[in-house]
Amino acid sequence: MRNAGLGTHLYTKVKLMKLTRKIFIVVAFTAFASSVLGFAAIRKNQSTPGYNNKIPESIMTPDKVKTRIGTLEFFDGIPTKETAALVYDNLDFMRGVESFLNGIPMTSVEGLRRGMESLGATKYNQAVIFDQLMDSNSLFLTGNTDTVYLSAFIDLEKSGPMVIEVPSGSGPGTVNDAFFRFVIDMGPPGPDRGKGGKYLILPPGYEGDVPEGYFTAKSTSWVNWVILRGFLVDGKPDFSSKLFREGLKIYPLKMASNPPAMEFINASGKAFNTIHANNYEFFEELHTVLDREPVEMLDPELRGLFASIGIQKGKPFAPDDRMKKLLTEAAAVGNATARVLLWYERDKSEFLNENTYWKRGFIGNSYEYLRDEGMGGRHLDARTHFYYFATVNTPAMAMKLVDKGSKYAWGYLDANGNYLDGGKTYKLNIPKNPPAKKFISIVAYDPQTRSELQTSQPFPSKNNVRDKDTLIYNDDGSFDIYFGPEAPAGKEANWIQTVPGKGWFSLLRLYSPTEEWYEGKWLPGEIEIVN
Repeated sequence: MRNAGLGTHLYTKVKLMKLTRKIFIVVAFTAFASSVLGFAAIRKNQSTPGYNNKIPESIMTPDKVKTRIGTLEFFDGIPTKETAALVYDNLDFMRGVESFLNGIPMTSVEGLRRGMESLGATKYNQAVIFDQLMDSNSLFLTGNTDTVYLSAFIDLEKSGPMVIEVPSGSGPGTVNDAFFRFVIDMGPPGPDRGKGGKYLILPPGYEGDVPEGYFTAKSTSWVNWVILRGFLVDGKPDFSSKLFREGLKIYPLKMASNPPAMEFINASGKAFNTIHANNYEFFEELHTVLDREPVEMLDPELRGLFASIGIQKGKPFAPDDRMKKLLTEAAAVGNATARVLLWYERDKSEFLNENTYWKRGFIGNSYEYLRDEGMGGRHLDARTHFYYFATVNTPAMAMKLVDKGSKYAWGYLDANGNYLDGGKTYKLNIPKNPPAKKFISIVAYDPQTRSELQTSQPFPSKNNVRDKDTLIYNDDGSFDIYFGPEAPAGKEANWIQTVPGKGWFSLLRLYSPTEEWYEGKWLPGEIEIVN
C-alpha cells in the first residue's frame, strides 16, 4: 500500500511539472510576442515615412524651400530641372561677384599699366613723371597733389632680372607685383634708407647667379610696377623732378655695363585713365593678366575661383550669352559692394577713435591683409576696400615709423555721419601743430572715379607747407578748410571747390608723422556742415 501511495504521489508530481512547464512556455511566448508587437508599434509611430527609422530632420531636404533667389523644389531631395537652372545661375553669379572683389588688385595694376602705355611708356626705360605734380586731369586712384610721382613698368619675362638705380634723396618708393603684392621698398623706408642704391628684381623661378652690390628681391609675376615719390622743396617740385631725371636708371642686369638712356614722359596736365573697369570689361582685364602671368602667381584656390567663371591661363575667355549676362550683373553687384565697404564701415575699430568719423587709411593694418595676425585668415574686405580706392602696397603703411614715411585718414562723412554733398558748404578745422615733420595735406576726391575732384581748381587740395604764405590761420594757431561750390567771403585762400549734384570725399595725409599721431593726441576736426 505504501508503494501504491508513493506511485500516485510521483505521478501527480510529474503531471504538475509538465503543466508548469506548459504555462511557462505560454507566458514566455506571450511576453515575447507582446514585446515584438510593441516594438513594431513604437517603430511605426516614430519612424520617418519611407524609412524604417526616425531620420533627423536636419539632414532632410523639404520638397519646397523658399529662399532669396526663389522657391527651390525637390522630389525626395532631387532638385527639379527648373531648380537646377536657378541654382546654377546663382552659383555662377556668386562666383562672378567674388571674382570681381578678389580680382581688383590684378585689374588695378593692369589699369595702371595701360594708362602708362597710353602716354607712350611701353619700354622699361620709359618712365612717366609728374614734373609739375599730379592735377585732376589724371584719372588715378586717390593720387596726391603734393609729391612728384615717377611711375614705370618692368616685364621680367621679356628682359630677365632688372636693375633699378634710385638716387640719393628720393622719397618713398616701392615695387609691387601684378597682384599688387609687395616686392621691395626703396628710398627712406627701403634698405637704402634714403641714401640711394641699386636694386635687383629677379623673375619668378629665377635660379641663376645673383651678383653682389644690390638690394635684391624676387617677384612672383612678370610685370611689376615701380613707383617713386619725390618731396617738394620750398613748396616746389623742381628739386625732385631734376633728381629723378638725372639720377634714376632702369635697365636689364645683362646690360649693366652699358645701360640705355632713360626717357621721361611728363604727365602733368594730361588727361588719361589708369582705373580698372566696373562693368563686364573688368573680367576681360582679369583674363589678360591671368593669361600673361606665370600660373604660380596665384594659389590654386584663387585660380579655381577665376576658372569657375571661365577665366583660366592658356584658354580663351568666351562666355556664352547666359554667362555674359550673369557676369555683367556680378560686376554691378561687386562694384556696389566695394563702394559700400568704404561708405558704410561695420568695424568701428577702424575709425581713429569712437568719437570721430575719420577712418584709418589702411584698413586692417596689414600689408598682407591678414586678420588678427593671421588667426582670422585673409581680411578680404580690407583688401577690396583698399585697392578699389587706392594704390601701392608696402609694409611701411602698417608700420609705426616715427618721423618717417606717411600716414593717412579717410574723411568721407560729415559730423552727423552723412555722406558729403558737393552742393553744400562744409568746414574742417585743422588744429595747431599738426604731427608731421614734413607737411600735412588734405585732398578732395570724386566718389565716381576715386580720383582728384575736377573743378576750376586743378589741384583740389591744401598743404600747410606749400600754402603757408596764403592760408588764413585762426588765433589759436589752427586753420579751417572750407569745402563748397562757392568760397565763403574772405575765405578764398582756405577753400576747396566742390560740384553741386556730385559727392566728394577726402584724404588727410601726414608726411613723416610724429609720435603724437601714433598716440592719438592730435586729431583733425569733424567735417561740419555750414549751411
